[in-house]
Parts: sequence; structure tokens; C-alpha cells
Amino acid sequence: MPEDQDTRTVLSDEELRTLDAHWRAANYLAAGQIYLLANPLLTEPLRPEHIKPRLLGHWGTSPGLNLVYTHLNRVITARDLDALCVWGPGHGGPSVLANSWLEGSYSETYPDVGRDAAGMERLFRQFSFPGGVPSHVAPEVPGSVHEGGELGYSLAHAYGAALDNPGLLVACVIGDGEAETGPLAASWHSNKFLDPVRDGAVLPILHLNGYKIANPTVLARLPEAELDALLRGYGHEPLHVSGGDPAAVHRALAGAMDTALDRIAEAQRAAREEGATERPRWPVIVLRTPKGWTGPAEVDGRPVEGTWRSHQVPLPGVRDDPGHLRQLEEWLKSYRPEELFDEAGRPVPDVLAHVPEGTRRLGATPHANGGLLVRDLPMPSLDDFAVPVDKPGTTLHEPTRILGDLLEQVMRNTADRRDFRLVGPDETASNRLQAVYGASGKAWQAATLPVDEHLDRHGRVMEVLSEHLCQGWLEGYLLTGRHGFFSCYEAFVHIVDSMVNQHIKWLKTSRELTWRAPIASLNYLLTSHVWRQDHNGFSHQDPGFVDHVLNKSPHAVRVYLPPDANTLLSVADHVLRSRDYVNVIVAGKQPCYDWLSIDEARVHCARGAGIWEWAGTENGREPDVVLACAGDVPTQEVLAAAQLLRRHLPELAVRVVNVVDIARLMPHGEHPHGMTDFEYDGLFTADKPVIFAYHGYPWLIHRLAYRRNGHHHLHVRGYKESGTTTTPFDMVVRNDLDRYRLVMDVIDRVPGLAVRSAALRQRMADARTRHHAWIREHGTDLPEVAEWSWNA
Repeated sequence: MPEDQDTRTVLSDEELRTLDAHWRAANYLAAGQIYLLANPLLTEPLRPEHIKPRLLGHWGTSPGLNLVYTHLNRVITARDLDALCVWGPGHGGPSVLANSWLEGSYSETYPDVGRDAAGMERLFRQFSFPGGVPSHVAPEVPGSVHEGGELGYSLAHAYGAALDNPGLLVACVIGDGEAETGPLAASWHSNKFLDPVRDGAVLPILHLNGYKIANPTVLARLPEAELDALLRGYGHEPLHVSGGDPAAVHRALAGAMDTALDRIAEAQRAAREEGATERPRWPVIVLRTPKGWTGPAEVDGRPVEGTWRSHQVPLPGVRDDPGHLRQLEEWLKSYRPEELFDEAGRPVPDVLAHVPEGTRRLGATPHANGGLLVRDLPMPSLDDFAVPVDKPGTTLHEPTRILGDLLEQVMRNTADRRDFRLVGPDETASNRLQAVYGASGKAWQAATLPVDEHLDRHGRVMEVLSEHLCQGWLEGYLLTGRHGFFSCYEAFVHIVDSMVNQHIKWLKTSRELTWRAPIASLNYLLTSHVWRQDHNGFSHQDPGFVDHVLNKSPHAVRVYLPPDANTLLSVADHVLRSRDYVNVIVAGKQPCYDWLSIDEARVHCARGAGIWEWAGTENGREPDVVLACAGDVPTQEVLAAAQLLRRHLPELAVRVVNVVDIARLMPHGEHPHGMTDFEYDGLFTADKPVIFAYHGYPWLIHRLAYRRNGHHHLHVRGYKESGTTTTPFDMVVRNDLDRYRLVMDVIDRVPGLAVRSAALRQRMADARTRHHAWIREHGTDLPEVAEWSWNA
């Protein structure tokens, strides 16, 4: 412990005794969940049939998590704190389950798992057992907001939970394995965005037990002075607690927690009452304890406690090895369960001496069940922001700029409630959403310079060049009952592929738990998209996030491709009102033709896919061909192709179909938004050629529609990984999505046209050739392309 560390020993002997009793009880329950099927209180000698046939779980981190839970209970009770804990080493599920059972929140959530011997047996049996609960901290665990199946996101989640929660303390346990991940390393900078006036506090607890699955951890092997300097460099004041003697560690951790909370309270008081503006140096606790602490010291002559061998199941083969069975019994009895539970299996008063009451319990806080706290957003009327459309395709607007006006009003409407945030990786203005700065600046607690713009100590726009932080902050914010919007370049949202996986899994599981209330949806705006990254080039051209998301649970994901400004407004209004979804909106920021009035946009978006009668030439006839489109640039190319066909093949019956909700293409039995076969056949026909111009990779459309009657007539054009720095129209030509290629596709696929319209096909091919020559000479697109408008 550094000489200048200011901590005090605050525990009386009685407090030490009762805290240790709680910790031992939690350790006993954690170990019992990994091993026992029956005989939960060891009222008879342990026999093989009392042991689970498959031993699953993670013991190594559990004693440390139990220690933190025990001491958080003490300070919450003593200080009457409103607190939440994010458990970064989430594979320590036995620990959090054990503590929620001890405090009673688990039995209140699951009445069939009572706080008695029968409930304890059920708690043990269900852990990592078919029909039971997962081994990680998961949605099933009361008090959890963080899926423990993947490491790296705990601290970002904790900061997200603290934003706009001025009365909340968010403790965050960070495992030393997780601390090696990129997202966690970036998360230390979140303290530069935490407002001591309007936000709550985050108390990071860096738990160093020395090992990952099979290797030492980097931070645990750093000399303490070097680690201390690293954390101070991040802007924290470290408090170090280390040791393997329980009594000494209890006293040291109690002192560190009291010191940390005193410093937090003083920083908040200075900012809130005295107007202090200097960024606080928030405390962080560094807790060094042995991995697998209090478990078997050795197994078969090899060291286990304090090594990587205790990571999961320290005593394997207990059913088959009498020596291991005896050792397990001795280990469990070392906690003296007869002192911790009465004859009925209930925790004795000493164990519960420091457990908070009611919603102060970590397993019962409503902040961990954010749907209990979420309120509907005060959405303004879309009529106030809609662009006028007297005739389709004659005026242009930047769709995301129009959306920015709407988001500014949402920000204004939530100024007092402070439950809406916009996050993005340094791209708010680039994505044309800068109108929001009129209602809120950008959150910033670090130094400012005269040249800076829109920085605001109390701002609710959050920009940091880390998609991981944007995602983590927003997830923590949503899971604790608020609303938000994530704007990102389309190509780089892939950085959070794995994070959104976990969030979707969380939502899917939460929907199956009646006690979990629905939370606000996670809403993405993907812009600066593939077709208009002609200036940045190939590295910025990737529309595949939609494919990734649509692989996930159909009950939790939605994907929208609005073709113009008014449809973007309608979709945004819908997703901001929705619950328990991940909504992905793909929309352009460059000038785009306006196709639909706001009333038409509402109707079109509500049905998700529909015929644009004004664009086609059916006139009551059965169509000869269907031109379908999804996305703003594909829509323009389809309409330009429809116009060419109208001019050159007026007798051809062309149907134009626009798809906003891409899941509409799926069968109804596979996605709630999917069409029935009857609907699909009526829209696309069962036997006519369908030329589909799609925003992303063309095989996604084939995958979604592969079981449809007319699939063998479906021909999809989309992005084919042919990108570079070039002109906008050259991007679509390079990928065979251009209007000329679409007309050629119609001629190739409509029976009878190949011969009759060979000359037209040749003219279309010549136009593509002329395009290539023109852009190489002039550096701009052909005038008939650049100056095109809808004039049918």
C-alpha cells in the first residue's frame, strides 16, 4: 500500500465477525452451486450421488466477487446509498446468484427458490444444469445489467448507467483478464465525460487475482508503483488493498471503500454546491486477492489456490475419485455452514447484519431493471419537420440533416428530465446531425481551448473516437431506463459487432422473463454509407452490418432503409417509441430526392414494403417485370431505370416496389414482420422477373427470400466489394447497380425482349462505356446523371 494512501481502519470486531460470516456464506453457496445436486447443508456424509454429473462453473473469481458484494452491502446500509454494481468478471455467476439468494431478492423474483434448505438445494441444482440458469451473470440474475459471457464492456456500461443519474453510485468490478481488452482499456477515459453535477458516480474496483484461464495477467504482474502510475495517468486516485489473510483484507477493504466514498461525496459537493469546475480525480480501488481464495490449496500434489488451476472447477472427477470427494467435503465444511444457516437452511442474523433492505439491495435495485423506470419520450409532431413534396423526385434534401432537426427537439423536450442521449464516434456534424447542438452541447470534462466548439460540461451529446465506448455507454444508459440514439459511419459500426451480439442475446432472454420490464430500444443510424463514400474510398465501404444483425433473433432485431427524408423521419419516430429491439436505420446524408409526403411516408413505412404506382406503368395490367429497391441510392437508380423503360418501352408493364423494412421479405413464420406467401406473391408476383436493387450485399436478399414461390425469378443487384475513390455514379456502375445495367437486366429477363429490344440494350451498354470515359476525363459524372430528376 503506498505510503500516502489515506485509508482508515473502520471496522469493529463485531462488524468484522458479521462481514466475514456473510462472505463465508456466499463462498459456501458459490461452491455448492458448482458441485452439489443434493445434501445442500451437508447434514449427512457427502456421497457421489450428491454430486452433479457434469461440473460446470467458475470458482476462481467467485471469492473476490463475494468479498466486494459483502462490503458493498455494508456501505450501502451505513450510508443509505442508491447503488448498482456491474460485475465485469461475469463468469462468476455463482457469486452474484449466491448473494442475491442471501439478501432475499432472488427468492422474491423466483418464489420457487425459497430462502431455506429446499430453496438452497434448488439453487444448487439449477446452476449450469439443463432447464436451469446459465453459469454467467445473465439476464436471469436479479440486479444484473451486464452479460458476463464476454469481457471488455463492464466499465463502459457502468458509466452509461451513471449518466444523468445524479443520486446513483455505480460500482464496477473489473477482472484483470478483462482489463487486457481494448474496450476496457479505452473505458478508463470515460471519467473525462462524467459530470459531477448531473451524473452519478462510478467506483471502479480493479480485482487482480493474478490469472486468466491459463496464463498470468498483465496488470497483476506490474509492480504496484507502475500500476499506480498508470491509473493516476488515467485521472484516478488509486486505493490499494492486497493480501490473503481474510481479517486483514476485510479491514483494509472497508477502509478503502469508506475513503473512496468520502472522496466521491466531496467531489460532488464541491461541484454541486460551490460550482467547482476542475475535473475530479475519482477514486479507484485496486484489490489483490488470490484466485480461488479459500478453495483447495492443492489437488493431487499440484498448487491450485492462487493459481490459474482454480479458474473453473478446482476439484474435477469428484464422483469417481474418493479422495477428491473427501477433499470437497472438507473444503465445504471449512466455511462452517452450521454457523451460517439454521436448521431450516435460512441465513442466520449474523450473515444478514449488513444486508440492505428493500430496493437498496443490489439484487432489487430498479436501476438493474430499467424498464421499471423508463418513460415514453416526448416526441414532437413530425409535421413540424417534414419536407413538402408536391411532386415526387423534384426537390432534394439531406435526410439526416432533417432528422437532426427532429433530434434537436427531442433533446429540448428532455432537457429537464435528462433521459435522452445522442452518441457517436466524432461524427455528429459529419453525419449532418449538428442541429442537436442547439439544444445540448457535447459532454466534456477535460480542458477546453478558445477554438473549441459546442463543448459543454453538462452536455448530452457524447462524442469519442471509440465505437466501443459509444456502444457501451448507450447500453448502460438504456439498461437503466433511459433512451438514446447511436450515429455511426456504416463501415465502422462493425467494430461493435460482438457487443451488439451480446445486447441482442440479453434482449431475447429478457423478453422471456416476466419480471424484466421492457427497455427502450437500441437505435442505430448508419450513414456516410457505402454508396456515398466515394471520397474516402474502399476502406469506408462496407454495408454488411445489416447482414450481421439479421442473423440474430427475429424477435429482437429490425432493419430499415428509408429512401428519403420524410420516410427517415417516420422510421425514426417509430424506433424512438419502441421497446426491447435493436433497430438499424441505414440512411444517407448527401442530398437525396424527396419521393413521399409525410402522410405518404407514414403509410408506406407502416406497411414496410409497397407499390409506388406513380412510378410504374402497370395501369391496371398484370406487370411484366417488377423493379424492387431498398435503400436511398438503389431507389434513385430504380426510378431512373423505370423512367428509361417508360420512355423506350412504353408498352412494358413495370411495377415499382420499394422496401423500407427489410424483414418484410422473410416468411411470416420466421419473423414477426415477414409477409405471408399470399402477400409476397401479390406484391412481387409468383412468376414474373423481379430485378431487385439493394443497398447492401445482394446475397442477403436471396437468403431472406429463398423459400418464396418466385425465388428463381429473383435477380438482385447490390454491393459486390468493388470500391475505390471515385464519383458517386461510378460506385453504382462498378457494382452493376446503375440504371443502365438495370434496364439491361429487364431486357435479359423479360421473355421476348432479348431480340426485340437488342438495340436498346446496346445503347444502355454504350452509356456505361461513355460513363467510364467521361469520368476519367472530367472527374465528374455524366451531365444526364448528375442533373437527372424524376419527370414522368
